[in-house]
Amino acid sequence: MTTGSASPDGAQTSVLQLRREGAVATLTFNRPAALNAIDVPMARSLLAAAKQLAADATIRAVVLRGAGKGFMAGGDLATLRANPVQGATALIAPLHEALGILAAMNAPVIAQVHGVAAGAGLSLVLLADFVLIAEDARLNLAFVKLGASCDTGSSWALPRLVGLRRALEIALLGDTLSAADAERLGLANRVVAADRLEAETDVLAQRLACGPTLAYGAMRRLMRESFDRSLPDQLNAEAAAFERCAGTRDFRAGVEAFYAREAPHFVGH
Repeated sequence: MTTGSASPDGAQTSVLQLRREGAVATLTFNRPAALNAIDVPMARSLLAAAKQLAADATIRAVVLRGAGKGFMAGGDLATLRANPVQGATALIAPLHEALGILAAMNAPVIAQVHGVAAGAGLSLVLLADFVLIAEDARLNLAFVKLGASCDTGSSWALPRLVGLRRALEIALLGDTLSAADAERLGLANRVVAADRLEAETDVLAQRLACGPTLAYGAMRRLMRESFDRSLPDQLNAEAAAFERCAGTRDFRAGVEAFYAREAPHFVGH
C-alpha cells in the first residue's frame, strides 16, 4: 500500500495519513525524518482518526504502518526533554484514548512492521490483532533505557503474549529483538521478506475485510477479557456474544452457505 494526498475517501495530515480502500483503512505514521517518533500532534491525530474509524461501520479492517525507514521509534524525546511531566501527559492521554477506541472496534487491527519498532511503537505492535514483520526489522521496548516505565498498553499486552517471566526480561533488560525472535516469542504472526511486506499485509487486510466483522469484534474482546474473568463468567459472556451474532445477516449467510456447500458471503453485520 502507498499513501496519497487527501481525497473524498481519505484524509491526510502532516504527521498521520488515513487512507481508505474499500473496507480497509490504513493509518500511516508520517514523521519519517524522526523515524515516526510520536509527538503531540501525531497523538492527537491518531485519536481523531480512531474516532472517525469507530464511527464508520463500513470499516472492516485497519492497518497500522510507518512511513520511511521504520514503523515507529517511540515517543518524541524533544517533547519529553522540554518538559518531562507535562510532555508525557500531553502525549499519553490522547494516545491511550485512541488505543481504547481501536480496541473496542469490531474491525481487526494489523500492524505492518518494518525497520524499527521501539518504545510506544512496539507497544502499538503488541496491541494489534495481527502482526506481519519484515525479516530485517528490530524491536525494543526501550523504556528502561530512558529510566521510564512503559506505557501505551505494553504492560497489559506483553505478559499476555509471552508470559510474565519473559515479559519482565524483555521490559527490564531492554534488549533488541530480531524479527525471528518476535515470531518465536509470539509477538508476530509471520516474518515476511521486506519487499513482500506491503503486499502480504494487503492480502491479509482484504481477507479480514471480507469476513464477519461483528463476530471478529466479539471474539477479539472475548479473548482479551478472558484473563480477567472466571470460567463461568467467560462462558456467560460467550453465550451472550454468540446470541448477538446469531441475530446477524452474516450468521444466516454462513449457515445457508454451509448447507449449500458454498463459500459464505459476509457483509459485516
